[in-house]
Amino acid sequence: MKERFDLNAAAPAGYKAMSGLQGYVESCGLEASLLELIKIRTSQINGCAFCLAKHTADARKLGESDARMHLLNAWDEAPCFSARERAALAWTDALTLVTEGHVPDAVYESVSKEFDEDELSQLSFAVVAINAWNRLAIATRKQPAL
Repeated sequence: MKERFDLNAAAPAGYKAMSGLQGYVESCGLEASLLELIKIRTSQINGCAFCLAKHTADARKLGESDARMHLLNAWDEAPCFSARERAALAWTDALTLVTEGHVPDAVYESVSKEFDEDELSQLSFAVVAINAWNRLAIATRKQPAL
């Protein structure tokens, strides 16, 4: 598959705006390892090869294990994720798959036990950002660096 076009070159102002959102997410105070898990999980759901390659590599640099990354597709059954991670992953799934039932109250109740309103807002922006990046990478057929 060939990359269709360079989004940054074609729309630098839009790319800069997205980068601004990403900068906020990266500096919001949530754990970097948690943010990478969210990025990987969202990219799995969306089927974004570029982002999967990028964020699994980034997670490894932070000390994340391959075993846990492999189990993200079954996070709700895998015992290796903390309660906080499980709540964040449930929130990630609900926001990413919003057309499949919006965000259920049970998911909100679970995540609000682990994250205060500020953190939940930051978590929501993180999920929105990676969903946007996934869609842009998929649309342009951005190729993973292997």
